Amino acid sequence: MKHLLFVMAMFAFSGACASGPHFCKADSDKVRFTGRAARNADGSLSFDWSGSHFTFCFDGSACSMRVSDTGRNYYNVFVDGELYGKATTGGPVSSVVLAEGLAPGRHTVIVQKRTEAEQGCTTLFGIETDGVMLPLTPAPARLIEFIGDSHTCGYGTEGKSAAEPFTPETENCDLAWGCIIARYFDAEYVLVAHSGQGVVRNWADEKETSDLSMRQRVLRTFDMDEEPQWNFRDYTPDIVVIKLGTNDCSTGITPSKEAFGAAFAEMYGNLRGKYGAVPILYVVPTGAEPFYGYLRTIMAGLDDRNLHCIMHFDGVTDNGADMGAGYHLSHRGQRKMAAAVIPYIATITGWDIPMRAIR
Repeated sequence: MKHLLFVMAMFAFSGACASGPHFCKADSDKVRFTGRAARNADGSLSFDWSGSHFTFCFDGSACSMRVSDTGRNYYNVFVDGELYGKATTGGPVSSVVLAEGLAPGRHTVIVQKRTEAEQGCTTLFGIETDGVMLPLTPAPARLIEFIGDSHTCGYGTEGKSAAEPFTPETENCDLAWGCIIARYFDAEYVLVAHSGQGVVRNWADEKETSDLSMRQRVLRTFDMDEEPQWNFRDYTPDIVVIKLGTNDCSTGITPSKEAFGAAFAEMYGNLRGKYGAVPILYVVPTGAEPFYGYLRTIMAGLDDRNLHCIMHFDGVTDNGADMGAGYHLSHRGQRKMAAAVIPYIATITGWDIPMRAIR
């Protein structure tokens, strides 16, 4: 495997499983966490990025997670490859039911944070079951890191129309283009995404260059906190896919070539410094067309064969039928966005294009 997932099984922690069969700490070798998280002294994990997820297997009929949350977050729960339901976290430590009434036997459970960091930070203490925790199934051999904004977070994907106001309940990263692409390629994923952010400038900022944007957030363990910085050792992706620019060019302001160049150089330099020669694909969204020309010029000077840039062409999605809440793409629109990017990723990585649905 080219990359190393942030997997607790890779480390020898003490006190991984309690003596009884019903509780396993988050740092157990039977719990695999994927994403960016802080490991705490009590064996718990704290995280806030959208798309953070953990996997475990057990023999039994019911399971829960013991968690606390600084806000209120929503989680997708998948059992044996199918969506089982949605779980909610919020407030002090409590047990949140993930699944119950399952047929006796082995089950694989994946719990995915569907809301973004502004909704709060979750701390996972462990897994409770009515049976026995089992060894993990192998992790996917591929890993894609997506760096983006609200489109990557799945802002409003479950909304019924563009005019419907956004609520955290309709935000679902699993229905967004990044997770859709990862599913298509049987890949793991890490989402480093925050609504309203750009490379240079954030949504409606009066300044050409925002004080804080995704160029700095990519270095963080927590989206909402400057410290601690992410160590960049716990995983190395097979490809980094960046889709930013919608917010940079919002409200009638387009950053200059010089401003974009300085901001992109900062982000690119950090990624190259941390990930080495891993391919980087920059997807320029509709509305940020000048960035395509800017970056093509920058690329000519860099002579980096592993840096790629494509334009996400206008007309791929329908501004009516493909819209969810808050004038953002629904799952239908997100599938179209993913379909437009999949061939480029396949060509860059050499991965096959399987005959399967984009879902």
